[in-house]
Amino acid sequence: MFNYICFTYIKNFFLLPQSQIVSILTVVVIFFSILLILGIRKSYKLKKENDRLNEISLLEEEEGEKAYKDFTDGHMYGGNN
Repeated sequence: MFNYICFTYIKNFFLLPQSQIVSILTVVVIFFSILLILGIRKSYKLKKENDRLNEISLLEEEEGEKAYKDFTDGHMYGGNN
């Protein structure tokens, strides 16, 4: 008798009405959709930041490749005696 009552209680506990299943699935879908949207947004921002940093890096490389100008020719260093 006790086993039958326990089994019936457990069976009824796991048998949810269809409306509750749909509600639970809706909440789960909304949750993962929000995570997906936030991930796509973060990926877009990181790509934009990476492009900006690459541009800055290229500008710094171009500045570094300019011809070296000797600054010791000034009168303070005695280069034009």
